Amino acid sequence: MTTPPVSQALTEMGIPHHLFRHAQPVRSLAQAAEERGQLPDQIIRSILFRVSAEDFVMVLMAGPQQIDWKTLRRYLREKRLTMASEAEMLRVTGYPRGAVAPFGLPQSLRILADESIFIHDEVSIGSGIRGTTIIMTRTNLQQALGEVEVVQLSRQ
Repeated sequence: MTTPPVSQALTEMGIPHHLFRHAQPVRSLAQAAEERGQLPDQIIRSILFRVSAEDFVMVLMAGPQQIDWKTLRRYLREKRLTMASEAEMLRVTGYPRGAVAPFGLPQSLRILADESIFIHDEVSIGSGIRGTTIIMTRTNLQQALGEVEVVQLSRQ
């Protein structure tokens, strides 16, 4: 079986991680968490936003947490932004919806990490291939992200 692109990128960075492959298609956050033996907020969602025609930003958010759009717009100093379409997501990240991650991207991208992703000792994140996830420690995630912008973007 092919090694997922996110796993390849993490391996090249020397970041320990392991793969988890779902036996069947994932239909919900709750199902994914249960099959992985995790809580829903251990799953990190990578959400791509379009700021302008060719300017995108990725927000990393824990499981069921919701992004406070007003806070995000204020932080980015933008009056308007939208979630990227599926076609834009594939073009900008190289990954399909449900498999997006901030690693192994074809181009440099601004990444914002909500504080919620650093609560648990173990987390999972997209692998670049649907149905397969990357599981890693919070410490290894922080190391892989490097000097990422950590902000409070979830609704309180």
